[in-house]
Parts: sequence; C-alpha cells; structure tokens
Amino acid sequence: MKLIDITDTYIDLGHWPSHFKISTIVIIPKHNKASYNSSESFHPIMLLNIIRKLFNKMIGERLQFLSISNNFSYPCQLGGLKHRFTTDVDVTLTYIIRSGWVKNLTIDMLAFNITQFFTSLNHQLFSLILNKASFDHKVLSFFKNYLVSGKTKYLWNSFSSPFCNVDIGISQGSALSLILSALYLFLIFHILEKHLKNLKIPILILSFVDDGLFIFQCKSISVSNENLYYSYNVISTLLTKFRLIMKYRKTEVFHFSRLCRVFNPPLLDLTLLGGSVLLPRTIW
Repeated sequence: MKLIDITDTYIDLGHWPSHFKISTIVIIPKHNKASYNSSESFHPIMLLNIIRKLFNKMIGERLQFLSISNNFSYPCQLGGLKHRFTTDVDVTLTYIIRSGWVKNLTIDMLAFNITQFFTSLNHQLFSLILNKASFDHKVLSFFKNYLVSGKTKYLWNSFSSPFCNVDIGISQGSALSLILSALYLFLIFHILEKHLKNLKIPILILSFVDDGLFIFQCKSISVSNENLYYSYNVISTLLTKFRLIMKYRKTEVFHFSRLCRVFNPPLLDLTLLGGSVLLPRTIW
C-alpha cells in the first residue's frame, strides 16, 4: 500500500494515530543575544516523526487544493498558500509605491508582528474555522481527531521534562503549519476588512504568515497616521479575541515619499493601544 493510500484512509476514518501525536521540543539559544534571561532569546524546535512529516505534506497538499476550490483564501495573504511567495510581497509593494507616486501621493505603511504565532493557535477555534471553510465532513472529522491528545516533552541541554499534554498550537516548520495558519488568519482578515469598511478607512492589508502590513496612500501624513492608528487598534482587538498577541516592539512605520525637499514625517503615537511612540524608519 502506498503512503498516499494510507493518508486517504486516515482521512476517511477520521483518525490520526496516537504515536504521531507525540513530539519533542528542543530549546536552542538564539545567536548573539546580549542576554538569555527571557524566552524570546531561545528557539523552540519541534522534532517530529519522519513518516508523520510525509503524511503531513500529503494532507497539506489536499488542504491547499480544498482551500482554493472553496475560495477560502484572502487576497491579502501572500504566505502559507501555493504560488504566493515573499517575492510577491516585493513586487506588490513596489507597484503600490510607484503607482502612488504617479498621483503625487505619499505611501504610508504600518508593519506589525504576531508573537509566538504558531504555538498560540487555538485548537477549538481551528475546528470552527475549518467548519466555516465548508470542507468535506471527512476532513472536518479527521482534524477534530488530529488536533486533540497531543503530547510533547522539552529538552534543554541535559534537562528532559516529562511528557505534557498539548492542546494549543501547531508545529512550526511542519508541511501543514503554513496552510493551517493561513486558514486561521483568513477569518481574522475577513472580519478586519468589514470593520475598516464600517469605519470608512480605505486601507490596504497585506499578510505574510505572522507579519502584517497596513498601507495607506494620501497627501497628508497626519491623515495617514490617524487611519493607521485606528487600523492598529482594530487588529489588536481582533487578535486578542482569537487568542493571539501583537508583538508591540516589532511594530514599525514607514513613509515613502517622492518629495525632493527635506522629508520629516511626524511620529506615530501608539502608547494608548499598548504600543510605543514610533519614529518613522528610513530603511526596511
């Protein structure tokens, strides 16, 4: 029997073997950190069964096909989906900036990051989102089993922890992680777009997995900053409802202007939203 036949059988039966639900997380220090007193100074690397990785790849391919067939992907998502790559972000941003300059507009952007994204994805919300995607009942039944009863242990130097239950998160680097994360974000961006339309904020959104970008074209940077502020408020609130957290210190603001004179854009104050006062960056 071929592996793909076994994969089809797992999905048909709505079953994921218990030995594939066991993993090991190795804690590796990040390079050249001034201090290692916080968890952000370390990489948690999840080690998975090799055969499980092959099964995940085949299941991921099926999910990609079903997502596209059911039109369950958001135009702004340029990561986690087939034929949408980092280079697409570069080309898209270049086009937006150049087309704005033709109209003598300044292109203003606010970049944000979701902290501990893959390890924070909520399994209960996953089930609701997959159901919303109108997938076949066999696929829904399979993922209900796939997402429960996971166990992992931690390795740090010579320390080895006992196995503990895992009822949240997905393994970063798995062939399934990108498509699952794209599906998780789809509903967030769908709701976000509706909120921004109700507020009459004409902002473009781009997303690449756990990084997002608000883009606004205007002749007045003060107007842009106001719209970026309200957009940031909406996305922060939404992420909290979906059990995700904004990484405030990674939030950055950029202004692309074609003016030949000295360009000195104002600061963007996000302190009331839990962020900081952002000085516009000159290099990305």
